[in-house]
Amino acid sequence: MEVKQIYELMNDVTQEVLGKNDLITEDLQGVVQLGTEIFNANAMDKYVKSLVNHIGKMVFVTRAYRGGVPSVLMDGWEFGSVLEKVQAELPNATENESWELEDGQSYDPNIFTKPVVTAKFYNDIVTFEVPVSFTDRQVKQSFSNASQFNSFISMIYNAVEKSMTVKIESLVMRTINNFIGETVKSDYADTTKQGNSSGIKAVNLLYLYNQIITKGGTDTEATPLLASEALTDANFLKFACLQLGLYIKRLPKISSVFNIGGKARFTPRDYLNVILHADFSTASQVYLEADTFHKELVALPRYEEVPYWQGSGTDYAFSSTGQIKITTSSGTTITVNGVIGVMFDKDALGVNIPDRRVTSNYNGKAEFTNNWFKWDARYFNDTNENFVVFFIADATE
Repeated sequence: MEVKQIYELMNDVTQEVLGKNDLITEDLQGVVQLGTEIFNANAMDKYVKSLVNHIGKMVFVTRAYRGGVPSVLMDGWEFGSVLEKVQAELPNATENESWELEDGQSYDPNIFTKPVVTAKFYNDIVTFEVPVSFTDRQVKQSFSNASQFNSFISMIYNAVEKSMTVKIESLVMRTINNFIGETVKSDYADTTKQGNSSGIKAVNLLYLYNQIITKGGTDTEATPLLASEALTDANFLKFACLQLGLYIKRLPKISSVFNIGGKARFTPRDYLNVILHADFSTASQVYLEADTFHKELVALPRYEEVPYWQGSGTDYAFSSTGQIKITTSSGTTITVNGVIGVMFDKDALGVNIPDRRVTSNYNGKAEFTNNWFKWDARYFNDTNENFVVFFIADATE
């Protein structure tokens, strides 16, 4: 099992999240796993370095097409390190010979038809630790009583917890951001010209809208709308909500066009996660619902909100909060501007339950205790599952 130290990335991420730095190009290689079709049997443990990693959990993609409950629960496991996700391809139809009978013809019932089954293996974790030292005697002279001293120690623990929470939440967002980057790369041969077209998985809503208003739509003389104007334009917001609603109705039907792997997949509404940028969702509510008699006709679907994807930047402007700048797990460096939302199957990406622990060591000579707050977790993208990103980007030369 490969274990990657990511403390340097997490320190940079913390500065982005707190608004102290502009967005940087984050290298997510080795952080979010894309899975491998063939498992390396030489993967060894990190202790004696001679024990082969064992399969710790198997996940079978067996969801019935017409309803039912999810067949996969992403829980933790104590032994083994590998997550194996197994899936079966849709078999092809063949001729029904019952209606093609011919006199004297032999019909062989003993032909073996092997099902096509593939598996992805996830065997990496990311890890970091936060070190904190506590003294026994040296700091007591600054307090009047034990209560004050204990409050001081509690404050330090609270700071550690806040630091861990910021980093863990940020890593969850990096799991989403990596999938955004992979999806845009899949739909665009030239990822620097995202504003000049639209894909079916990476949807440039501004391009689609401008195609309507400038080519025989509402006004053949209309000037193309700019990304900087889109979130204050009621007509564009209506169009965007329309497209989101259409995708929610399309994803439950089995199809191969909404995932990078081209697999036959479907996402019922109960299994669909919708995450929208707060700037877009708030603008839609204000511009569309405030003065509409039947606001349910323009209301957004059930969703969660995020104030930014990667960080707030120093200005908290949409140009910063709607942008991601990353090197994806597959090694592609990409910038995506104006991301307003994503839709994905709950099995498309995941976070295994983190292993959080604290180890300590007492130094009797100098009378202090070192504490190491450690954290391990797995973050993965399954590019065979449905994932759609919506963004607004201006056309470029």
